[in-house]
Amino acid sequence: MKKRLFVGILIVCLMIFFTSSHPDVAHCAKKFVTIASGWVTGVYFPLAGAISRIVYEKVPDLKVTVESSGASVANAKLIALGDADFAILQNDIAFYAYKGVKPMFDKAVTNIRGVASLYPEHCQIHARKDSKIVSVKDLKGKRVSVGPLGSGTEQNAIQILEVYGLKFEDLGKVERLTATESADFLKDNRIDAAFYTVGVGASAIVDPALMIETVIVPIDGSQADALVKKYPFYAKDKVPGGIYKGVDKDVPTVAVLAILVAKAELEEEVVYKITKAMYENIKSIETAHAKGKEVKLEKALEGMPIPIHPGAEKFFKEKGIKK
Repeated sequence: MKKRLFVGILIVCLMIFFTSSHPDVAHCAKKFVTIASGWVTGVYFPLAGAISRIVYEKVPDLKVTVESSGASVANAKLIALGDADFAILQNDIAFYAYKGVKPMFDKAVTNIRGVASLYPEHCQIHARKDSKIVSVKDLKGKRVSVGPLGSGTEQNAIQILEVYGLKFEDLGKVERLTATESADFLKDNRIDAAFYTVGVGASAIVDPALMIETVIVPIDGSQADALVKKYPFYAKDKVPGGIYKGVDKDVPTVAVLAILVAKAELEEEVVYKITKAMYENIKSIETAHAKGKEVKLEKALEGMPIPIHPGAEKFFKEKGIKK
């Protein structure tokens, strides 16, 4: 009996020693999840990185890997395929995905679930001043980047042009470029203007504005009213003056919301732990990017157009936050 007891204690001790001296074994106990973000030069990527760091420090049994991607539409499709556990995307695109609105989605993404609304994403049209574009109407006949094919930016460009009576066919040349590519093309005078749906202060606009005279084209008046009426995900907003070099006054525009989503198949406890860690360590979100300061617990369910994941719902119920 004593011999058996001794052998049992010896085995336990060896196991403790082995796992502590071989971190790879302990590491295997972690559950790995992914967040599909967006362009490295945008806002999604650094905010997803902040969530990953929070989880690494506060939730030892989970590890979050951040993946750069083609942003909103692409991220919804990654959720549909199960190739991403979480994703950041626009609230309008999340709704279109859930409903299977064509031509963006061939079929409904029925497994997409809301986790939290994050911050407003402003529709910003960055034009070279020498292109003499002061209104959306002036984009007619110009060389314009409308965002990558199938992106949220492209859909916003279509809708904004629509209320001004324009289509892509009315533009002089349509380029489907990433944010980084658009910035380079503007600097090299290969395009006259570029659409971005991104948080104010994104480096994709800040950097070229340091090198070229810049205009942020307003979206306002009856056209903005028509846009909000037809597409209720939009809200009238502004790009504050002083953010971009040479743009000293506020510029009226419209905005959608960036939201965090998860696939429905993800365990409730995993989503609960990550949501809880994120909001209990909000300072890390705030310091990741200027837009992180707009992520607020009390606004976490505003503008959420799809069903909430049970894990997130559990946390918000604990905090008394209702949709």
